[in-house]
Amino acid sequence: MIILDGKIASQAIKEGLKNQVQSIINQGKRAPHLAAILVGNNGASETYVASKVKNCEEIGFESSLIRLESDVEETKLLEEIHQLNNDEKIDGILVQLPLPKHISEQKVIEAINPKKDVDGFHPVNVGKLVQGLETFIPATPYGIMLMLEHFDIPTKGKHAVVIGRSNIVGRPMSILLSSNTKRGNCTVTVCHSHTPNLNEICLQADIIVAALGKPEFVKADMVKNGAVVIDVGITRVEDATAKKGFRIKGDVAYAEVASKTSAITPVPGGVGLMTIAGLLKNTLQAYQNNNA
Repeated sequence: MIILDGKIASQAIKEGLKNQVQSIINQGKRAPHLAAILVGNNGASETYVASKVKNCEEIGFESSLIRLESDVEETKLLEEIHQLNNDEKIDGILVQLPLPKHISEQKVIEAINPKKDVDGFHPVNVGKLVQGLETFIPATPYGIMLMLEHFDIPTKGKHAVVIGRSNIVGRPMSILLSSNTKRGNCTVTVCHSHTPNLNEICLQADIIVAALGKPEFVKADMVKNGAVVIDVGITRVEDATAKKGFRIKGDVAYAEVASKTSAITPVPGGVGLMTIAGLLKNTLQAYQNNNA
């Protein structure tokens, strides 16, 4: 059984990016620049954004963090995005989700210039992804594909079951796995809350991607021997015995599932780190596109 260690795979990707950035700087050019907007002070969002900024610094990117209060007016947030769209020194823009309920996430996503949409959520980039055109791939699915590539996990002709149909993970993941590419060519089944016989469908899977946000939902009786299991879930579960008062749980009951698999991602230390790697690669691509 292979542990698909996100630390190992992401570090290899970051080393490659670091060398590319150094080459850019050696030519007397500016470094790629990622701007992040954080609305409010959600604990998980704070952690994610801090990690993204830290990783930018590690590989030599410039980064900007714009903090806005949780009660900020939608128009003010859209104004900030507009300014970043027009700033030639900003290559990539991300707005950390989720946003407060009074702000339309869709309106915010559509406000970002598609050429700077390194999260890959803009309808223009989603449309390109569906058509198999070069575009920004949503960071988590992109990170998963990079992980499959790093550990040389075969996908051609495999049956992949994706649990979850979000625009952030499930839908783009199903497109990537079914695409006619080196790490695609799967037959893909997308499951969700209305899927009957979910256990039986999962038992047919060579690859399971669990992205539904329910801690330890996937049990051993849902996984066939030798399957590859990708756990996208990352939920804070209250635990009084833990130092921070909570523990991070994935969507897979790792302790009971791992021994049945040929390869599995841990949580934490798996897909989350690869998401950042995907984001960094998108940002470098945005820089290259903007400076072609």
